[in-house]
Amino acid sequence: MSQTPLLDSLLDRALVEEATKKSGLIWVRGTGPARALWHVWLDGAVHLVGDGPGEQPFPGLADGSAAQVTVRSKDKGGLLVAWTAAVRELTAGTEEWDAAVAELKGKRLNAPDAEQMTDRWARECRVLRLTPQGGIGALPEDSLAAAPLPTWATTRQPVPAALPKLLFRRRKKR
Repeated sequence: MSQTPLLDSLLDRALVEEATKKSGLIWVRGTGPARALWHVWLDGAVHLVGDGPGEQPFPGLADGSAAQVTVRSKDKGGLLVAWTAAVRELTAGTEEWDAAVAELKGKRLNAPDAEQMTDRWARECRVLRLTPQGGIGALPEDSLAAAPLPTWATTRQPVPAALPKLLFRRRKKR
């Protein structure tokens, strides 16, 4: 006996919610390359904060656009589910923005200005809501592996000659 489309939709929705809630990072692709973003799940959607000084960048995600979201397992790293989201920017000071920011503030690690963080987010950052649209997509056949994005946090210096000896030195028994 096959399941009805409504039941499939409810099961899809439950899978998307549970997988996304439990994942520490999600991969989001707008018009540019996919990026790993930290998030919170609230009221049936993913909420993100970024695009400001000291926060995660999400270029290619614009208000009213669509995005592809890929969720991986937190413990094994395997692909769990992929889904399409409608992107909407929340307006600072609204009830919806306040609720999202309250959840995001609790998840933000190592904030340099924890006391004034929400004020800074209101002034300088964007808070986005990614709402799942339709059912889940078919899982891709390829690995989705990609070259790392360019960053200023790379080391261009050669490894010091003594480093392997220090790392792999065995302790002498006494």
